[in-house]
Amino acid sequence: MPLYIVSVPIGNPDDITLRAIKTLQSVDFVVCEEIKIGRKLLKQLNIEKPLYHINEHDEKESSDEIMQLLLKNQSAAYFSDAGTPLFADPGTYLVNRCHEFGLQVIPVPGASSLTAALAVAGIDIKKFYYAGFLPRVTEERRSAIRKLKQFDCPIIIYDTPYRLRSLLDDIKLEFFPNTQVTLLLSLTQPAESIMKGSLADIITEVKANYSKREFVLIIEPPKRSRPMKDKRDGFKHKKHKKRREFL
Repeated sequence: MPLYIVSVPIGNPDDITLRAIKTLQSVDFVVCEEIKIGRKLLKQLNIEKPLYHINEHDEKESSDEIMQLLLKNQSAAYFSDAGTPLFADPGTYLVNRCHEFGLQVIPVPGASSLTAALAVAGIDIKKFYYAGFLPRVTEERRSAIRKLKQFDCPIIIYDTPYRLRSLLDDIKLEFFPNTQVTLLLSLTQPAESIMKGSLADIITEVKANYSKREFVLIIEPPKRSRPMKDKRDGFKHKKHKKRREFL
């Protein structure tokens, strides 16, 4: 029987989709990331189902237990704590096991902090790099940030609310102070706010007024002018048309 991968709200409970509700109502059992959060969502929707969980500490063991049920022709729906599952969430092992046994894995799309952030950031998103959660250890995180400088597109970073200040300080060590960033806080919630500006200005604002909230950080690629050649010294100079590109 199929495993449904169900997107749930990232903050505003009204963002649950009709299809998500119908799916949760129809399956034999439900799998979540954290039992407490999963039980709360089902209660809000007036749904009663057997509830199993998968977390990062026992992902393989829990997945094997769930597979036994799926192989007995039971259907299941999996959702993470918030948004679209499997973005820095457990569950990949279970999905791969389903594919190995020829079981259907069916997406039920919906809310996502990634797409919500990109949609309102006001930047070119023809391509972007999803960095996700960076390492927790300071030196490892700084090394990861150093590698991000190679990308010529927007970079999306997640982290826990209490690490925002240290994350910005580490980024400051590798990127220019005038690097443009977008910081999106508490998306879809009453306290939602979007901050755009230079890295230096955002750091100042965060240190002055920030309270711990869920966030998405987008680093924009730098824009630099390519030198123009002038006939007198081997370079061509164009007065009216400048060519710019992302480096």
